Amino acid sequence: MVMVMARVFAVRFFDGGGSVSRSRSCSIRRFNVRANLPFPQKNAKYYKELEAAVDVVQRACRLCVHVKSSLLSTDGKVLEKNDQTPVTVADFGVQALLSLELNQLFPSIPLVAEEDSAFLRSRNLADAVLSAVTAEASSTCKPLTQDDVLEAIDRGGTDAFVFGSKPATYWVLDPIDGTRGFLRTSKALYVVGLALVVEGEIVIGVMGCPNWQEDLSKKSSTEMMEGRDALSGSGTIMIAHMDCGTWTKRLNSKPKLPSAWTRCSVDGSDIVHKAHFCIPDSQTWESLPLSSLFNATNNPDDVGNNQILLLSTCCGSLCKYMMVASGRASVFVLRAKEKTIIKAWDHAVGMICIHEAGGKVTDWKGSEIDLAADQVGRRIIFPSGGVLVTNGNLHNQILHIISQTSRV
Repeated sequence: MVMVMARVFAVRFFDGGGSVSRSRSCSIRRFNVRANLPFPQKNAKYYKELEAAVDVVQRACRLCVHVKSSLLSTDGKVLEKNDQTPVTVADFGVQALLSLELNQLFPSIPLVAEEDSAFLRSRNLADAVLSAVTAEASSTCKPLTQDDVLEAIDRGGTDAFVFGSKPATYWVLDPIDGTRGFLRTSKALYVVGLALVVEGEIVIGVMGCPNWQEDLSKKSSTEMMEGRDALSGSGTIMIAHMDCGTWTKRLNSKPKLPSAWTRCSVDGSDIVHKAHFCIPDSQTWESLPLSSLFNATNNPDDVGNNQILLLSTCCGSLCKYMMVASGRASVFVLRAKEKTIIKAWDHAVGMICIHEAGGKVTDWKGSEIDLAADQVGRRIIFPSGGVLVTNGNLHNQILHIISQTSRV
């Protein structure tokens, strides 16, 4: 079981002169009181993996942008998978690209990912994916063939690796979380999400969101007017490294130094009806236990004692994790519906970004999310009742409301 919080472990503080370790008993809220968390240094334990993940996720986001622009033309390839969720060449292209690059750098680490090539083969679209991947593949890759791309996709598929019950090390990838958002409009949020699990613990996470906008509410009117064009479609990349915090920078910005990154923290809301909430697009506020006490509105002017603000963040779960980790939202609530399978890649990278930003993630009974519950494939999670993501301050209050108003 992934044990990310509420245990005794060695906390490493990194600086230019090396690392110092000391043991202490910490909960996940430790990051709210450690204001001077360092940006991951080269001597951070998983710096090499983080650096590679940032590079390949940025290239994957460029692939998405290029493919999306082709969707506006008559020859754009928009497909419908057997499970009726939309998929494009971008989904397969991102998985192939990350699989190729990560396997080249870390050949001993398996990949758990969403897609497999069977559907792609049946539609004869391997050439389109090959073209998209070739445009972003590193120069060290040999000239790619269709077979290379198809094999790379299948490296993350269901039958690629069998884990067993012991703690395992593997990558978890959602090539595009929020594909419906990817297809909807130019402003819709979608995320490329990659996490590394080492011996059962999530140690790094990288999320790229090509359509993320800066929070203009925190800027002056002059700054908004001067920066509006530059911010349009600027995108962001969010990273987390265990014990080094959560950080963001403009997607594809050239500087790689720590000065290019801004540390993320969850917001400080501690009153439920004043918090900002996110829920899945497929669920309604009325389907959640909190609706028995609070109504929901999308209008900030209507917020009152029994009226909470519900933010619209488009499709997928990972953009909601980004909202909470960046302080834009306070809570993300997801109900585990009957006959709906909850996939690990929809949550793993978001979990570490929330934890390192000072927040908390559990199921509706307050238990940690167990990424190893699916012992064979590490592909499915089984949160009791659902998933609760908060800034930490509100977590126990909302768990109490859930326990009092629902049968979990």
